[in-house]
Amino acid sequence: MQSTYQLLANRVQQIWEEKREKGHSRVIIAIAGPPGSGKSTIAQEVLRRVTRLPYGPLITSISADGFHLSLDTLCTMPNSKDLIARRGAPWTFDGDAVVELIRKLQNSPDQIITAPTFDHAKKDPVPDSLTIGLEIQVCLVEGNYLLSNEAPWDAIAGLVDERWLVTVDKDLAIRRITKRHLEAGIEDTMEKSLERTLKNDMRNAEFVMRTSQGRFDVEVESVDVGG
Repeated sequence: MQSTYQLLANRVQQIWEEKREKGHSRVIIAIAGPPGSGKSTIAQEVLRRVTRLPYGPLITSISADGFHLSLDTLCTMPNSKDLIARRGAPWTFDGDAVVELIRKLQNSPDQIITAPTFDHAKKDPVPDSLTIGLEIQVCLVEGNYLLSNEAPWDAIAGLVDERWLVTVDKDLAIRRITKRHLEAGIEDTMEKSLERTLKNDMRNAEFVMRTSQGRFDVEVESVDVGG
């Protein structure tokens, strides 16, 4: 993946330079893909390489994980047990707030903007814990559903400068997610972690790929470390 990261970093710089020449000050790139595809890793690796480029833009990465509905909110909703079991599905996020954030990032570069992050230890979002300052010239926004053709997510494709879809081998994604659930304490055995992955995450993965088709500029194939 190392050469892929560098190619993407170079692409970010090119897009930024072209937009800057037209008098615009900020680039927004949406990175979507199914659970376990490595979106966060790709965003961080590209960010690291852009930061090292000569005369590269000032860049930040934002995860849509911060827009999970809190556990308290889910518990007050009908069928709360089912919602918690399916946490990570599209309807367990505040999709409207994601759209509004991206709209602000694109249209209000002269404003300081805050965004939530996700505390994996507490398994809940932390409001206003990330600040996007006036100096930020490129925002990488990553999340499962950013390129979905279903509302409210469908508005995002028209608000960003470029759209990346990360694809991944199904078995590799299952291994990654199952391990992640166990390490995060979401489940306490490998068997339960695998069951959750198959019953929830892979259903979400199918939704991502089905609703994101034809809505991306760049397809990025995720492979295992060293691939």
